[in-house]
Amino acid sequence: MAILAVCSLLVFLNPKQAFSPLRNFFLTAAYPFQKIFYILSKKTGDTMEFLGSISNLHAENERLIKENSSLISEISNLRQEKKENENLREQLGLIPKKKFDLEAAYVIGQDPQKFGSWLIIDKGTSSGIEAGMPVIVFQGIIIGRISEAYLTSSKIELLTNSLSSINASDSETNSRGIVRGEFGLGVLLDMVAQTDVLNVGDEVVTSGLGSDVPKGLLIGKIQEIKTTQDKLFQQALIVPSVRYSNLETVFVIKKSIN
Repeated sequence: MAILAVCSLLVFLNPKQAFSPLRNFFLTAAYPFQKIFYILSKKTGDTMEFLGSISNLHAENERLIKENSSLISEISNLRQEKKENENLREQLGLIPKKKFDLEAAYVIGQDPQKFGSWLIIDKGTSSGIEAGMPVIVFQGIIIGRISEAYLTSSKIELLTNSLSSINASDSETNSRGIVRGEFGLGVLLDMVAQTDVLNVGDEVVTSGLGSDVPKGLLIGKIQEIKTTQDKLFQQALIVPSVRYSNLETVFVIKKSIN
């Protein structure tokens, strides 16, 4: 084995070209195998490179998908913000902002039972909102009052809430009564004297008596008039001027501007 190793080394090193014929013989005999191994190794290398490129493409595709999803989400948020800003500008143009110090807020929750009893807004005590403050929408339409105020949110007790009661009057005849909620089903003008005049179609507004609710805020229109069972008072069923369940933007009256 030592002799064979020495001979192989001499053939490979080929000192003074003495073993050229023998070296050429071995190289010629090994050429086909060398070619096959070279081709196979090259193809293997190309295959590995191809598989590597597929892996890179897959990673790049995943990255692009994530970027695309992020851009779609960002565009959606921008569109929503644009819609909210446009809606807010439209609402601001239809409210009596010269009369009141107002705080705009977005509705972020509502009565899940669909009784129209309350709403949740995204402003609270950190924005100067307190319990008892009236809440309006466009054209000075009152929808209720703040019943609970938290740091960054508040709960609105709607006029349809059975716990709600506001002094109100017929804007045409000045007949006065109390507007109260009918268990989320509607709004009723109650305790109107029999001698007072009410007309179907008249607007009912806040009277400004006995509370911190300003005078003249629109509640709705009289749809039906009836007499109480004891025949002492009149009652009027009121159709609110807005659908509370569809509201997106509201305005809290923090104080009146003299």
